[in-house]
Amino acid sequence: MSWRESFGKLARTVEAVLPAERELDALFALGRPLRVKFGIDITGTQVTIGNEIPLRILARFQELGHVAVLILGDFTALIGDPSERDKTRPVLTREQVERNGATWMGQLAKVIDLRKAEVRRNGDWLAKLSPHDLIRLSGQMTVAQMLERESFAKRFAEGAPIPLHEFLYCLFQGYDSVAVRSDVELGGTDQTFNLFVGRTLQKADGLAPQVCVVNPLLEGIDGSKKMSKSLGNAIGLDTPPKDMFGLATRVPDALIERYLRLATDVDEARIRELLAGDVWSAKKAMAEALCARHHGAEAAARERAEFERVFRDRELPEEIPEARVPGGATTAAALVSEVFSVSRSEARRLVEQGGVSLDGKKLADPAAAIDVRGGEVLRAGKRRFARLVR
Repeated sequence: MSWRESFGKLARTVEAVLPAERELDALFALGRPLRVKFGIDITGTQVTIGNEIPLRILARFQELGHVAVLILGDFTALIGDPSERDKTRPVLTREQVERNGATWMGQLAKVIDLRKAEVRRNGDWLAKLSPHDLIRLSGQMTVAQMLERESFAKRFAEGAPIPLHEFLYCLFQGYDSVAVRSDVELGGTDQTFNLFVGRTLQKADGLAPQVCVVNPLLEGIDGSKKMSKSLGNAIGLDTPPKDMFGLATRVPDALIERYLRLATDVDEARIRELLAGDVWSAKKAMAEALCARHHGAEAAARERAEFERVFRDRELPEEIPEARVPGGATTAAALVSEVFSVSRSEARRLVEQGGVSLDGKKLADPAAAIDVRGGEVLRAGKRRFARLVR
């Protein structure tokens, strides 16, 4: 079978196979297990549903009998990936990288079979490169080739600084492909340049150059930038079902189709049907499908029913967490800050924007005196409720 036939619905999450689709089909025709590489820098504590797109492709390669080579970029995370950036990314410390890495394995295991995968850290070989090795590696790429990268070219044209370590990042990620002898590498469109560096370095080392499987980047729930925990626009693999459903309903209408195709298992015919109908119904169906894939159909249906009960029928949730607060007088902003663990400035903003109510009565003045007697229901925004207890 062709790679598209083998991938089924997952083929829609592949934007391009480079340098050509026929090369991936030729690898499939070899009849041997392929070494399929995916590298990810340990730059945060959360694996997002955006990260999950190439991870699902990697899992499919596993199911087809190929070898998943998962590279945790502990060394490259210390440098900073310049991909899609107009300025240098802040460099992490080794302690930060190790703390991040400690949270990752359980999340990754939700998508790929770690028992059968090769899980490597690129510090195992990159940290051992001698000055002589580094000079030899640097000699395999030119400055002109590096400036073919759009983000570098833009900064160069503007006279903005390009630290040399960013060139080294591209070389190091490419060298990973040499170290693990990959046949295929997966990555987002922001990684295309680095994937081709891997091909260049493999050819220089006498290896067959890898085929690159490139997936589109999924925008975050703010609809403007790539999904990222650091930008506060992400949905994580470990996000609880209630929060996952709620966050998905915040996705802009224009992105419902992308989320349906890239982040859910909904059939194409059903996607077309949803997109032809009511936008809000399509968004709830997308949120339910996303939640079902991570938490099961029963949990997803329960969250959808609860969401509709609260926001369509304007009723209170069936379960409201209790918040113990001191009795007596306080202010609206102080109460919101204490109960929902937000800053005083954020609490004031919520009240001023009309997003806070007490027993269904909207609070408009952050400095308004509130006499807590116990039993009141405090609501902030659409999803936060608390029953006040003295």
